[in-house]
Amino acid sequence: MNVLVTGGAGYVGSHCVRRLVQAGHSVTVYDNLCAGHRAAIPEGVQFIHADLADLDTLSKALSQGFEAVMHFAAFLDVGESVREPLKYYKNNVANTIGLLDVMRHCDIKRFVFSSTCATYGEPKEFPITESMPQAPINPYGHTKLAMEWALADCAKAWGLGACALRYFNASGAAADGSIGEDHDPEIHLIPVVLQVALEQRPQVSIFGKDYPTPDGTCVRDYIHVEDLAEAHLLALQNIHPGVFDAFNVGTGIGTSVRQLIESAREVTDREIPATDAPRRPGDPPTLLADPTKIKSQLGWRPKYTDIGSILETAWQWHRTHPNGYPK
Repeated sequence: MNVLVTGGAGYVGSHCVRRLVQAGHSVTVYDNLCAGHRAAIPEGVQFIHADLADLDTLSKALSQGFEAVMHFAAFLDVGESVREPLKYYKNNVANTIGLLDVMRHCDIKRFVFSSTCATYGEPKEFPITESMPQAPINPYGHTKLAMEWALADCAKAWGLGACALRYFNASGAAADGSIGEDHDPEIHLIPVVLQVALEQRPQVSIFGKDYPTPDGTCVRDYIHVEDLAEAHLLALQNIHPGVFDAFNVGTGIGTSVRQLIESAREVTDREIPATDAPRRPGDPPTLLADPTKIKSQLGWRPKYTDIGSILETAWQWHRTHPNGYPK
């Protein structure tokens, strides 16, 4: 297929672009580079440097015969969303609605949406299934759930075929070490921990030590970015016109903050100092996926199922690219 990938220069987006190319699809990346990197896009992939809010450029792009859109161009910092909710509603909701409207006019009816487990809020039971109530506790989760509602309505109204992939914690880097995670500022736990290992930070902060979890720290389900990319490819291939569906993408294995830091010490053979800090607003104690649906319906299987192997790929990237991509 001919696929437009919004946010394709970002962390998850760039790995998905690479997987699409490997599978034989024709890919164009549309990215404003506010958080992405031109160097993360494979050679030979067409690149449009533009913002989603630029509807003229977006319309010209989508009129070039695309059959599908994969959408990654969203803000994702939970803490920032609490402080600046309108920034998140403008980009994650308004700009995505603009994208869908242009798709409708161009008669493009395949859409893969980067959603999140944050739409579940603080579930009462674990692991989390897709049928559980969605009750986000932060603006980031609210914006993603709002778009899931919009996609379901568009499927009924004009035959859009859409799939929302509810990620758990995206992590790791390409197995060959060529692309990986590079945010400024860095907010994700694994790269922060590895920056401490590289002595780029003095220590890692553990936000909250009194959660109702085995060691008092938050528990998360870490999903390797290449396994995420495979899930997107399978979702694209299984979209049906007029149908909206959603899938959890996680391993079903929980790792606490303290467990992750200890595993990183083993992988890097570095001390990695850690200190306790107050809880952050909007952080649920536990997020753990039940991936049964995506396994049974799409045939997806994660290759990386333990935190050590995920950390090894991330460490290879950060060790060989200590300053990230060339600026």
